[in-house]
Formats: sequence, C-alpha cells, structure tokens
Amino acid sequence: MATLTKASRELFRRSDDERFPSLSALSDFCNRLKTESIDRWHSPKSITVDTAMRLCAGTDGAFALNDWSFSQLCKMAGVAKDTVNRLTPETASLVFGETLPRTGSKPLQLLTNDDRMRSIHGTQYTRLWNADLVAVLQEFAVDFQPPQAGCNGATGLYAGEQDMFCFLIDPAGWCEIGEQAYAPGFFVWNSEVGRRSLGVQTFWFQSVCRNHIVWDAVEVVEWSRKHTAKVGEGLSDIRRIIEGLVRKRDQRKDAFVRVIRKAMAEKMGDDAGEVLKVLSRHGISRSLATRALDSARTQGVFSVWSVVDALTRMAGELTNAGERTEADEKAASFLHALAA
Repeated sequence: MATLTKASRELFRRSDDERFPSLSALSDFCNRLKTESIDRWHSPKSITVDTAMRLCAGTDGAFALNDWSFSQLCKMAGVAKDTVNRLTPETASLVFGETLPRTGSKPLQLLTNDDRMRSIHGTQYTRLWNADLVAVLQEFAVDFQPPQAGCNGATGLYAGEQDMFCFLIDPAGWCEIGEQAYAPGFFVWNSEVGRRSLGVQTFWFQSVCRNHIVWDAVEVVEWSRKHTAKVGEGLSDIRRIIEGLVRKRDQRKDAFVRVIRKAMAEKMGDDAGEVLKVLSRHGISRSLATRALDSARTQGVFSVWSVVDALTRMAGELTNAGERTEADEKAASFLHALAA
C-alpha cells in the first residue's frame, strides 16, 4: 500500500486566495481568468525590457513580469535569475538588451492578463485552459467532492496564476478490496502557463488525515502529458480515466453491498456462548469478544453484521495503536470469511 503526499504538499504551499470551497467556485475563477487573458504573438525583435523591468511587446504596451514570466525571460536570455535580481533595474534592462535573442522567424507566444505578463512561450507550446479541465470534472465526477478541510483550512481545490490542483474523493463510495474497505479518489492538475504538465492520479484509499496525506492507497495509477500539440486530447483521456474509476467503484460497491446485506441477515448463533466459540476460532480475544457481544446483544440478534460492528467500535476504544489496527484487521477478516 502507498502513502500519497501530492495533496499535502499543495495544502502547505497555497495561500488563502488560491483555495476554493467548491468546484463551482473554482470554475468561476478559472473561467474569469481565461476570459481576461489574451494571447499575443510577437517577433523576438519586438521584445524589449524597460528600466522599470516591464516587458515591452511592440505596440501592445508594457507588461509587469510575475515570478514565472520573469524566470522564463531569464531562461530565454540565457542569464541566471539570481544574478539579475542583484542588479539595479537599469542595469538589468541593459543585460536583457544584450542577451535576448533577436534572430529567428518564429514568433513568441505571450499570455497577458490586464497589465501583467503571465507567460512567454515559443510556437511549440500549446495551452490547455484550467476552465476546460474543471468542466470535465463537473460533468464526469459528479459524486466526488473535496476531502475534509485541512489543518490550516485548505480545501483540496486550488488555483492561481501559475497552475491548478484538485483533490477529490467519493465519501460514499466505500467498496471491499480483498478483505478491507476502500473509497476512490483522485488528484488532477494543470498549468495554463507551462508551470507543470497536465495530469491525473487515481487511487483507492483507506483514510485521509488533516494534512491531506492519503494513507494506505492501492491501485494507484498516474497519467500525464506535456503541453505540446496534442495536449487537448488529454481532456478525453482524463474523462476516460475518471469514467473507468467510477465504473469500477459501482461494480465493487454492488459487491460490497451484497456482502453487508448477507452479514445483516445471517445469524452467528443462538446464544453468547456459541458466538464466543466462533469468535475465538477467528482469533478474537475473549475480553474483546465479550465486550462486543454485550454491545451486540442490545440489537436483539447476534448477526454477523451486529457483531462485526460492535467489534469495530470496541477496537476504536483501545489505547494502543497497534492493538487497534490488529483488532480492525481481524474484524474485517471475520466479516469477509462469514459473509462473503
């Protein structure tokens, strides 16, 4: 089983204004950013940097650089970002005047938003809008939602000028895999400015902590694609991957429900003594079994389900984490053996 930390890293690096409470709110932000952003194509010869450290794009005007577009500009000029940051704006302007490429017939792709430069790319880069990716999630992941709020209030849904990231789970999708219960979830990410690839990671998990670390994940599958000419086809791939996760969830959920229904209907014994013998054969300690039976007795019948439910609740009261884990595993194994 795997421990997944992608969402936890996002939780600690995102500011309040990059967190969103719902897919609808995230969609509104991404659509607004898409609408307000403009692609501009310019020859390298028309690109200069003024003494205020703004990128001047021909007759379109001067645009303030953010951290990402400044990094791209330094890379294009072949100068170290740290070195330029130590220069005065006037000297830095001269450096870019000497180092920015001026030859070549292919234009540069500049993405602006109001008076800010969001990104600088060549002709090989193909943009995929975050809004289009969120629309796929809204259409094909209808039963999925963000996990519980993180320890610092983080939501699992993030977006800013540079990229977006979504962490979604199906809290009602618990299914049996082997002898334990898992729920489906996935991460999906993208960047409109080339900060990261387009990607998705699906999994089945047992728990998510308040740091948004996903524990005991199985069937972890990751897919990603760079922002080249066919990146738009990635939306179809992500839709197919999510549909496959939903289809497997439904198949497993039906099987899980059948096990639970059988467990509720099947009686373990007519009295406590008979049931204690059965529990003992499955490795349940006498002290834990006795407490569980006292609890199950209040339900009027010693069904497989009532006893397993009581065992699980009793296990949760154990102070030692190792003992809790062992008791939970025995209860799940017991359910699978008697009701499957």
